Amino acid sequence: MEFGAVLQNDPPASRVVHLAKLAEQHGFSHVWTFDSHLLWQEPYVIFSQILAETRRIKVGPFVTNPATRDWTVTASMYATLNEMYGNRTVCGIGRGDSAVRVLNGRPSSLAELRQAIHVIRELGNSRAVEINGSMLRFPWSQGSELEVWVAAYGPQALALTGEVADGYILQLADVDVAKWMIASVREAAERAGRDPDAITFCVAAPFYVGDDLEHMRAQTRWFGGMVGNHVAEIVRRYGASGAVPKALTDYIEGRTGYDYNSHGRAGNDHVDFVPDEIVDRFCVLGTASDHIAKLEELKSIGVDQFAGYLQHDAKEETLRVYGETVIPALREKVTAKA
Repeated sequence: MEFGAVLQNDPPASRVVHLAKLAEQHGFSHVWTFDSHLLWQEPYVIFSQILAETRRIKVGPFVTNPATRDWTVTASMYATLNEMYGNRTVCGIGRGDSAVRVLNGRPSSLAELRQAIHVIRELGNSRAVEINGSMLRFPWSQGSELEVWVAAYGPQALALTGEVADGYILQLADVDVAKWMIASVREAAERAGRDPDAITFCVAAPFYVGDDLEHMRAQTRWFGGMVGNHVAEIVRRYGASGAVPKALTDYIEGRTGYDYNSHGRAGNDHVDFVPDEIVDRFCVLGTASDHIAKLEELKSIGVDQFAGYLQHDAKEETLRVYGETVIPALREKVTAKA
């Protein structure tokens, strides 16, 4: 299993770069950041600095979308970073949440998402692609390599992921829900004639190492509110049809609204509707042993990477414990089984 750290681009940017360097030192393979240009600083500028000050870590947005950036510009940024620092970028992409909703916009359609994935991936891999009737490529780009990982929850988005994505991003760490989501993506890949084992499965959630459960819950309850935005849209579309797991939909019954100014932040004051049970199921909390046990469960159902959100008050300590205890334990078990 690989490990990623998910950061917010809050100023000063030097703090984000510092945490990325710590993540690399502690054995993390990826550093991801939010991509909402009004709420946080510009990720691609910060990615360049992270790549300049690290040697092997890969970077990418968690996640970008087709609506707020021209697809060819997005691809050009990846190809440029790859030329400058080696092939150390990954494109995480979804239909769009905070980046578009804060502008009173709408998420992209699945058709738009499918097209954007194709254009970004082809150009980002130094290949030509047809755009508006013309075959285009970056004449300066050679040997760039870029995978596109798709974030999805609903049945149709999961099907698209299985059909076209290099990786799947699930933003919650509930083992039962993850099992259902991963199976849905794998089935879609098989129907499309793809090898499901070629898809990287990434589960992302807040992770906090400690022994004060109430404090850890308070610091990570915001995540249930963030996930609730996606779940609410799924429920509006599919209702009680059973198309998504009941465990994923029940908790949003008390949801009354959402303020994107508090999006993804500890201390969010309008997520009281998220019960402790959901916090515990969606996040990875507790002692190092608790983390190892849950990550072993996730690995057993096919998770290839765990990406932990660091939006809490124990960032360095959590990275340290993962580097010294959690990551080595998972690697030792893999070696022992091999």
